[in-house]
Amino acid sequence: MSEIGLYEAMSTLRAVRRLKPDPVPDEVLERVVRAATWAPSGANVQPWRVVVVQDPKKRQRLQELYIGPWRQYAKGHAASIEQLEGEARARQERMIAAADHLAEHLHEAPAILVFCFEPRRMAITDAGLDRPSVVGGGSVYPAVQNALLACRAEGLGCTLTTLLCFAEDEVKALLGLPESWFTCAFVPVGYPRLRGHGPISRRPVEQMAFRDDWGTPFTADSNG
Repeated sequence: MSEIGLYEAMSTLRAVRRLKPDPVPDEVLERVVRAATWAPSGANVQPWRVVVVQDPKKRQRLQELYIGPWRQYAKGHAASIEQLEGEARARQERMIAAADHLAEHLHEAPAILVFCFEPRRMAITDAGLDRPSVVGGGSVYPAVQNALLACRAEGLGCTLTTLLCFAEDEVKALLGLPESWFTCAFVPVGYPRLRGHGPISRRPVEQMAFRDDWGTPFTADSNG
């Protein structure tokens, strides 16, 4: 395991979609999963579990289930980038090419982490509001993020996808999930084929955070 600071890990956690088929040692995967268990959840219930899929036939089946939803998604995304020009378009085209590779080679990832959740164990405080409910994810996705950061520290490539939720019934049957459990995240894990992780591109703080009311940027020098 490499020594890497937390801020460096967060600022270089790229979506790595080109993975080698080389096996990842179980002790490394165990450290990744243990990191996931350290994540917070509502009332510390931890209403999630993760299935580490290593069986070749099951990985092959997950790839078969994945590629259809990906192609449908990619079709719409390709239409949207027609409006872009220059480096912005080139960046999106590179992303699509890497995602195409993942869809075609998902089964070659030596491990696929399938994160599952049980809604009845979660305090979903926004369930009755007239908008999409997101609060329940707060008891699940921190565990996914911990796993991603652990992969970064271990030198493993990884990325988060949710497209297999479109094939949830088939995935549940394939992995033997109980009736009351559902899927929410899929993380293929393996050693990177190319550069792997590195500097990421995100919006600056002043566009993302506000001080006291909407529209007033939160920056270190904005409280004078």
